[in-house]
Amino acid sequence: MSPFKELQGTILVLGGAASGKSAFAEQLFAGSGGAVYVATAEALDDEMRARIERHRKRRGKSWTSIEVPLDITGALRANSETGAPMLIDCLTLWLSNLMHDGGDSAEMVNALCAALGDANFPVVLVSNEVGGGIVPENELARSFRDAAGAMNQKIAAAADQVYLVTAGIAQKLK
Repeated sequence: MSPFKELQGTILVLGGAASGKSAFAEQLFAGSGGAVYVATAEALDDEMRARIERHRKRRGKSWTSIEVPLDITGALRANSETGAPMLIDCLTLWLSNLMHDGGDSAEMVNALCAALGDANFPVVLVSNEVGGGIVPENELARSFRDAAGAMNQKIAAAADQVYLVTAGIAQKLK
């Protein structure tokens, strides 16, 4: 059951790997009558294909799923015609895709924040909190961790509500 009488605004759900953040984010849509699921993951290997299939089964058939590894800002803007609630899962995979593609991730995060401000429908975003672990030993991993931290801070500032999920328990931060 959704902890909200009515899903509204922009909500950021943070958590570590396998913390329950995606399941919590999906529960926010209970009773919404349908939502758009924006998947940023790409099924590049068998393990990821199986992971994606588990998520699809958990959501059920009431969701409209679209795969958007890079242009989630475009997906947000295109959704303004229908105004359907939207779940974007996950921002850290999106960031990884952007960095791999050679895009300017800081510029894309700023564009995403602007699109969130223009959205006339509820948007829930899921992202990994990567700052609680050890300092990575290589430059690429440190760059990713720093970019993910900066992204999460900007999205949190733009969001109306922010939750941190640990061991399946959500705590409201904002």
